[in-house]
Amino acid sequence: MSDTTNAARLLVVEDDAGVRTTVVTFLELEGYQVDAVSSTREAIRHLNETAYPIVISDIYLDEKTGLDVLDAARAKDPTCAVILMTARGTMETVMAATRGGAFDYIAKPFELDVLLTTVRRAEASRAGVVDEDESEIDDLPESEMIGSSAQMVAIYKIVSRVAPTDATVLIEGETGTGKELIARMIHSNSPRVPQPFVAVDCASVAPALLESELFGAMRGAYTGADRDRMGVFEAANHGTVFLDEIGDIELNFQLKMLRFLQEREIRPLGSPRSRPVDVRVIAATNRDLQTMVDEGKFREDLWFRVNVVRIRVPPLRERRGDVPLLAHFFVRKYNARYSQNARLTDSALRAMDDYVWPGNVRQIQHMMERLTILAPDGRIDQKAIQEAIRATEPHEHGGETLADAEMDQIRRVLSATGGNKSRAARILGIERKTLYRKLERVGE
Repeated sequence: MSDTTNAARLLVVEDDAGVRTTVVTFLELEGYQVDAVSSTREAIRHLNETAYPIVISDIYLDEKTGLDVLDAARAKDPTCAVILMTARGTMETVMAATRGGAFDYIAKPFELDVLLTTVRRAEASRAGVVDEDESEIDDLPESEMIGSSAQMVAIYKIVSRVAPTDATVLIEGETGTGKELIARMIHSNSPRVPQPFVAVDCASVAPALLESELFGAMRGAYTGADRDRMGVFEAANHGTVFLDEIGDIELNFQLKMLRFLQEREIRPLGSPRSRPVDVRVIAATNRDLQTMVDEGKFREDLWFRVNVVRIRVPPLRERRGDVPLLAHFFVRKYNARYSQNARLTDSALRAMDDYVWPGNVRQIQHMMERLTILAPDGRIDQKAIQEAIRATEPHEHGGETLADAEMDQIRRVLSATGGNKSRAARILGIERKTLYRKLERVGE
């Protein structure tokens, strides 16, 4: 229980009576004195009458929002720690909250222990005890990043902190989870935004050509090099280079990448001298680089160099609550693009919730584009979703079942981890015994 004998009262602003009662009861059991209101008008009145060191407020309340509560609290006391919470978090609301000086932002639903930890951090901050993980977050413009799950809100926070810096970032995630979108958001919210953002898919460039692709080549450096060729790093000077699928770089070239990251100099093929370039590097992979390091397939020193700040993008199976949000977003997007009036039914959303989405966000995007164009009478229902799933993932004996897709995903992760079941279970987000049971069921 928190020692709050002499503590000032906390203010909770929440229009949902059930959530309000739960939060207040929990905090009071922890020793806090709590005032609770259900509207922004009441909140602002309380703030004018009482000094609150900590305010906990929902964002979406009534005609005004928790952002208005934030403004009022900070206007009365610039040191007031305001904790915002919402079930509809977006990059825009996170940025608006950080612009206004919010102490933290919590996605609903949340564990009460998470709220308690945040309140105690706020107390420590006001007492002058600074958490080493806390840092200033600069103002960032709006984004198109989609997702209100706790995992996505955590990513928004990391992006907002790392974007203003020059830190090298490693983005991990399965194919289709939106790794390049996150890289572009980091660049577009950084001081380098006026300069180029250049993406290179390391897996699609032949190993023999990757060096000239990145570092450039002089005329005569190889057969067919009839002119000087500028490499990606030089072309993106003062900007950002996104190295997608960095795990596919061959070992003999990894040393050259390491030297570049250390020295920030390039030597084009055939050139007698090096020259400096100023680029930020963001790397991404759908592979487990730590396992590759353990197996000798990826240099440990290079891994340390690219792994300064790590962002793990969760697959959709770990954030199923974002599926309806994504589906509606893409339907609206393609309605506008193709002058359609498509709409999703409740049965369609239920069918989407029953599917594992092995192609992640990209799969939803492509499916919603197709259905928006082809849906009869603009109605996207359960049958349309099920047919679209069968069409995009054909199997020898018809459409893929949920169990089929799940086993395909398990096999892919096991392959990526070299058969390490413990690591595969962690990546899949399931217990190891559950993984064993699923494998036994299919005789593997």
